[in-house]
Amino acid sequence: MIRRATPEDVEAITGLVYDLAEYEKARHECTVVPQQIHDALFGPEPSVFAHVAEEPATGGAPARVVGVALWFRNFSTWDGVHGIYLEDLYVRPEHRGKGHGRALLAALAQECVERGYTRLSWSVLDWNTPSIGFYRSLGAVPQDEWTTFRLSGDALQALGGAGVTA
Repeated sequence: MIRRATPEDVEAITGLVYDLAEYEKARHECTVVPQQIHDALFGPEPSVFAHVAEEPATGGAPARVVGVALWFRNFSTWDGVHGIYLEDLYVRPEHRGKGHGRALLAALAQECVERGYTRLSWSVLDWNTPSIGFYRSLGAVPQDEWTTFRLSGDALQALGGAGVTA
C-alpha cells in the first residue's frame, strides 16, 4: 500500500533515511534527527513531502513502513509550471522486488499528472546500476549533459558570509 506519510511515520522515515545513507556509503554524512523530519514534513510551512510504502499487518504484527519517497516541488522556468524533485527513494532490501519502488514512483507521477506538473526528476549515483536499470525500465531518461554542483561546508559559509553587493 502506498500512502502519504503521517506524523506517526517520522521514526520509520528517519530510519529509512539512515539506511539509505548506509547503502550509499555515506552514513557518516547523515545527521538528521526525527524532529527535523517532522518539522520539514508537518511543520507550519512544509517544505518536503513524503509517500510511504507500507506492508499490511500479518499474524498479529502491525503494518510496517518498508519504503519511502521524500520529495519537494521544483519549478521549470521553461515550462512555467512546477514539477517534483525526488530527493530520496528507498525500499528496505528484504522488501525489494515486490513493486514498492515502482508504486512509489507511480504515486509521484500521479501527483504530477493531477496537479499539471510537467516533470518528475531525481538523481542517482553513477555506480548504482541496479537503480539505473530500474529507472530506465520505467522510461526515465538520464540527463547526462548536466553536471550537478553543490556548495556546502566552508565554501557555503564563505560565500554566504560575503554579503550581497549591488
